[in-house]
Amino acid sequence: MAKLRVTKQFDWEMAHALDGHDGKCHNIHGHTYELSVTFLGTPNDDPGNPKDGMVIDFSDLKSIVKDNIVKRFDHALVLRNNSRFLNKITEDDNERLILTDYQPTCEMMLLEYVEIIQSQLKGVQNVSLHSARLRETKTSFAEWFANDN
Repeated sequence: MAKLRVTKQFDWEMAHALDGHDGKCHNIHGHTYELSVTFLGTPNDDPGNPKDGMVIDFSDLKSIVKDNIVKRFDHALVLRNNSRFLNKITEDDNERLILTDYQPTCEMMLLEYVEIIQSQLKGVQNVSLHSARLRETKTSFAEWFANDN
């Protein structure tokens, strides 16, 4: 049977700052992030199975991304764990503060999201993550493709 790609999109509000950046992004600022995830697989051919005809159930895909990414990052402030803002902001002050080991650029956050999604797919047969796109603004985004790795 032919392979197909299925895609689902998600969005959330999030702030970040890029310490050391040589432009305005060194300040704390926010975006409406849009994440598109595309899975590659063969539709299930099992009449009577509730997943018959599906590459992956959109509700399962939604659970993976919403539970592991959107719920965690929505309305959060993401900073590098050595950010200059940490002497003014603490996790006690902001329950939605997320500290990372990396510079929280669109590119690096997308790599983290890909790792999260792939870890949730372990054991799921006949489907793989094909690509992911994280849009930071209307005109700016980062993309990841499995074939590139």
